Amino acid sequence: MGNKSASVQSVDRAVTILQILARDGATRVTDLAQELDVHKSTAFRLLAALEQGALVEQTGDRGRYRLGFGVVRLAGAATAQLDLSRESRQVCLRLAEEIGETVNIAVARGGDTVNISQVRGPAAISGHNWVGQLTPSHATSSGKVLMAFGALRPNDDLERYTPNTITAPDDLALAEVRERGWATTVEELEVGLNAVAAPIRGGDGSVVAAVSASGPSYRLTSERLEEVAALLMTGAEEISRRIGYYG
Repeated sequence: MGNKSASVQSVDRAVTILQILARDGATRVTDLAQELDVHKSTAFRLLAALEQGALVEQTGDRGRYRLGFGVVRLAGAATAQLDLSRESRQVCLRLAEEIGETVNIAVARGGDTVNISQVRGPAAISGHNWVGQLTPSHATSSGKVLMAFGALRPNDDLERYTPNTITAPDDLALAEVRERGWATTVEELEVGLNAVAAPIRGGDGSVVAAVSASGPSYRLTSERLEEVAALLMTGAEEISRRIGYYG
């Protein structure tokens, strides 16, 4: 319990250091230690950990620290997701209307997939809000797209969620997903839920996200998936252009 408490305290202090550097610019270790009310050696240890992650760096004036490039990288990733969510909104609204089902934008997060935007279709009277939730990539159409195009690596240990869940990596048919340009799940995450997804590309041509449509299997039937995939691919191309892809 004590170790956990100390770890949380260290994280709190590290966050405070970043906030101080953002406020003050280059700052001396002694000043940081004083504001944190810790010994100078503790401040050094925290700075060393942050420096290892490129979140802080030493200036030419030895003993002073400032925010590092790692912070810029993290900010850029967050900004890119905000841009993607904003730029895809109108396209997703149109797709949800055309398809009649819920449309999501998803990105890779570690080995999983997370939805960053959702628009419910006119037929969705009620439904689950997937925004911000991690979902298993092998059991979602978006996850299969992200794996197929190299945005994330498939795990070796694939958990079963329904009788239809694919639990062998070789059976995910990712080469087929790459070839046709879209992926499906048929009751693989939840019984009675089907989905289809297409890739969204960033400015350098790499796949950075997926746009998907999901709905109950009695409406979004297996027979409809190819037709819905065509709409999603057109929408994905438009979103890709909006965020800088011109391939």
